[in-house]
This record gives sequence, C-alpha cells and structure tokens, in this order.
Amino acid sequence: MPRKKAKPRRARKTKVPVLEAIRQRIDAVDAGLVRLISRRATLAQGIAGIKQEQGAGNGTYYRPEREAQILRRILERNPGPLADEEMARLFREIMSACLALEQPLNIAYLGPEGTFTQTAAHKHFGRSIRSTAFASIDQVFREVESGACHCGVVPVENSIEGVVNHTLDMLVNSSLRICGEIELRIHQHLLSRAKAAQRIRCVYSHQQSLAQCRRWLDNHLLHAERIPVNSNAEAARRAAADSTAAAVAGESAAELYRLPVLSRNIEDEPDNTTRFLVLGPYATPPSGCDKTSILFTTANRPGALHQTLKCFSDHGVNMVRIESRPSRRGMWDYVFFVDVDGHAEDPSVAAAIHQLEASTSMVKLLGSYPRSQI
Repeated sequence: MPRKKAKPRRARKTKVPVLEAIRQRIDAVDAGLVRLISRRATLAQGIAGIKQEQGAGNGTYYRPEREAQILRRILERNPGPLADEEMARLFREIMSACLALEQPLNIAYLGPEGTFTQTAAHKHFGRSIRSTAFASIDQVFREVESGACHCGVVPVENSIEGVVNHTLDMLVNSSLRICGEIELRIHQHLLSRAKAAQRIRCVYSHQQSLAQCRRWLDNHLLHAERIPVNSNAEAARRAAADSTAAAVAGESAAELYRLPVLSRNIEDEPDNTTRFLVLGPYATPPSGCDKTSILFTTANRPGALHQTLKCFSDHGVNMVRIESRPSRRGMWDYVFFVDVDGHAEDPSVAAAIHQLEASTSMVKLLGSYPRSQI
C-alpha cells in the first residue's frame, strides 16, 4: 500500500517583530534613564557649589539622614518586579556616584580587602568611594578620629555569635559618633582549588566563621583540620596557594583570589546576619525612622539597673538591645550599652535620656542614626 505523502510543516510564525519592538522600547527607556541620571548628577554638582560657598567642613557632604530618606521613599514607591533589595542597591550606586562628584569619600574598614566588612561598606556607601582597609578596629577608630578618613565601618554583633567586644570597648572613650548601621546577611562558601572535598586536608577561616559552619563542616569535612586565621580574606589567600586547602569565606574573597566555590551557603543558620556600625565625627539629624545608642554606668547595688532602665518605660521608649562590658575601673563594675527606637531629638527619647542622666553616674550618647533599610 503506497505511503501517504507527508504534509509539509507550517513555518512557525516569527516573533522577531514583537521582540524588536520591545527592544526599541527598552532602548528608549535606557536613553531616558541616562538623561535623568545625568540631570541628577548635575544637580548634585550644584549642591556641591552651594556647600563650598557656605564653607561646608570636612565630612558634611555626606548626609546619612538624607540618603536614608531617599531610599525609604524609593522602596515605598517600588512597584516591582525588582525586589526592594535590588532596587535599593541600584539607587545606592546612583547616589554614591553623585556624591563622589561633590566629595569622594574615604571610608576606613576592618580589613583586609575581601572581608564582609568591606562588603558592608559598599552596601552602605556604594562603590564610588575609596575604601581603605586597616588591620584592627583600633586603627579604624584612629583614622576617622584624626580626619584621615571621613567615616569608618566596624562589626558590632552577629546574630549567632553575639557582640564584638572590641568595638564596644572602643566606643567608651572615643569621640566618634555612630551615624549609621548596616545589616548584612552572611553567606559562607567553601572555596578551594581542590577537585573534590576528599582531597581537602585543612580548612582556613576566621574563628567566628568556623563556628557559624560547624555542623556543615562536621558532616562534610570532618577529616580536614580547621585552622583559625585573622580574617576570611586571609583564609582565601592561603587556600589559593595550596590545592589541598580550603577556605570558608564570602563571595568577595572568592572573586579577589579567583577561588572556585565548591559549596555555597554552608552556614548552619540561614538567617545568619552581622550588624556593622558607621562611625563619623559628627551627629546625624533625624531621618524619621531612627535608632539611638547610649552607654551608662550604675551604682553597684541591688535594683540599680532595674531603676535605671525604668526611664525608658516611663516615657514610652522601646529598648531594643542591652549589653554589658567590664568598665575596667573597678572589680565587678560594668558599663551598659543600650539601643532604643527613636532619635535623641525626639521629645520622648530626650526626656528619657534626661531622666537617665539624673539617676546614673555617667551617661554618654553614642549617636542617633537611621535604622538599617534592608
């Protein structure tokens, strides 16, 4: 029986004209964005000229409360499909580039290059800055206090491992103010030139990062020696020079030392977050959504702390954190660090601080600053 002739396939309708039309619309939007960004940059230059005429001093070009207000409005108006985090990142870079036209910022941070602290500095200030790494928290404080750097970024607490005591101790005697905070979700990766995990003999990382990945390392690299080092960037540098070694570090260190990522997000807690402080030589005006940090000492007697903290509830001020550190002035004498909602210029917060001053031997306002956006 003769076979039936196969019917010729219909040619699929091409969607090239539709794609081309969408691409043309994208090109038009891009052209509009370029014009608007250039216009914004020109306006920023105008602000710089006015500030120069007014004799604005060092550091006053950066206005953390103003930037926080801009980002807050942007996120309120974000219709999607971009997530708030992506939208904030894009506008942060635009603001960073425009501010650099007014005054290129020099930001000190706890190094070396490739650490999470540098990532936090870029998240807060954008990449149109000069970021300078220092080997210790003390050095970051000193560089900003001397005026060599406009601001500094240091870690203050981790959601798993707790506070960074050295930062708290430095705040006791420093003249610097806290003018911002950064919350950074910490994703730890296993970096190595080894072809397989079985070939890894040792794992380098900062002590806190090793602790944050303890369960994963126990399950996957129990045979490998864990060696603590000063920073995750140092860990990556060592792993890059040894094909039988690995590092637990972040994306920045992987890029800096060109290390392959063998396993991603190996932290034991998915919500692992580190909070960083932005330090500057000046007070920050209210932004409308702020936090205030205070330190104080109390008498060493029963009920003293309870009576002291009553000032916040008396004035309806929400206390969000309290930590204590030895004062180093006497045995069992402590300094207390408190974070509260609101700005020191808010009437309720100002009244609470006034009452606190009347009931304690020493009160120091560490700073009021915009709450972290995302």
